Amino acid sequence: MTDFGKHLEKFFNKYLIDEYGASKHTIRAYRDSFTLFLTFMKDAKLIDADNIQLKHINKDIILDFLSWLEYEHNNSVQTRNQRYAAIRSFFKFLIYEDPTRMGEWQNIRSIRLKKTFSKAISYLSIEAIRLLLEQIPDSNRSSRRDLAMIALLYDSGARVQEIIDLTPSCIRFEEPCMVRLTGKGNKQRLVPLQEKQIKLLEQYINDYGLNRREKEMSPLFFNRIGEKLTSAGVTYILKKHANSARLINPEIIPLVISPHTLRHSKAMHLVQAGLNVFFIRDFLGHSSI
Repeated sequence: MTDFGKHLEKFFNKYLIDEYGASKHTIRAYRDSFTLFLTFMKDAKLIDADNIQLKHINKDIILDFLSWLEYEHNNSVQTRNQRYAAIRSFFKFLIYEDPTRMGEWQNIRSIRLKKTFSKAISYLSIEAIRLLLEQIPDSNRSSRRDLAMIALLYDSGARVQEIIDLTPSCIRFEEPCMVRLTGKGNKQRLVPLQEKQIKLLEQYINDYGLNRREKEMSPLFFNRIGEKLTSAGVTYILKKHANSARLINPEIIPLVISPHTLRHSKAMHLVQAGLNVFFIRDFLGHSSI
């Protein structure tokens, strides 16, 4: 194994998991970043993954990789910066693992993030949320699943991954009704739920037999083969029903919509209702207002 391979393996298996305590989402994102880096080294620098050594890597190589991501791999500036964050973390780790080349590792970490233009946050009005939910039929258990899930995305203000990771045990049906969400960094928070939302979840759980003890730790929302839904799957379901709502009133249902739109919508509605920003911060699971 080359010195690069040895240190990269230790970075993932020991540092990120045992010492840093990174979440599975962070580890997956870092893994994808280094998979792309290995592809870049093979395609652009003609060095196979099993031949890469630390001596092959310097600031210019990393700058070339970032340009390759943006212009050859069509990554957005935001994604490019996220990929660099993984690289930067690795070389911070290397400063302590291989200080003989500390200057080079510091040079790599000195690369500045590329500036991005912040887009205005899109959100739906309360009228639009109501219209969206009204277009989801409750005539069969599949559509009742969709209604319970989309309503929960809005009512809890959850990230899509937080919804995907839910199990029936995360829902409290007794007063005070709430859902336990696990966010970034494996931080958990309890979010109150409205009575109508609880009724939708109770109906859905009864439909699919998720109220049995052996199902407590199963995925709350799952696909046809019993596996938990993916982010793409949740987005597909949302867009399907948004298209139906758009036929009724295209002026209030945007063409571009995602699960995060519902999270933004909940946040804006809480702001409009005059709630304290510190409550909204905690409700959404943010570390800063």
